[in-house]
Amino acid sequence: MPVMDGYEATERIRENPNYKDLPIIAMTANAMSSDRERCLKSGMNDHLSKPFEPEDVADTILKWTRK
Repeated sequence: MPVMDGYEATERIRENPNYKDLPIIAMTANAMSSDRERCLKSGMNDHLSKPFEPEDVADTILKWTRK
């Protein structure tokens, strides 16, 4: 992203208590376990690495949006 990366964007979103329950899912080409850990540490809920199947995207979205 031109102004900030997804980690910083997530951290800024999480600073606002109104968005504490907003699901944030990383979609990245970075597939190492350290990348996933960094995403989760920044406040993201989940991590999908490319390439991914449409079913994986749908399952992950449902996982975090079902009530």
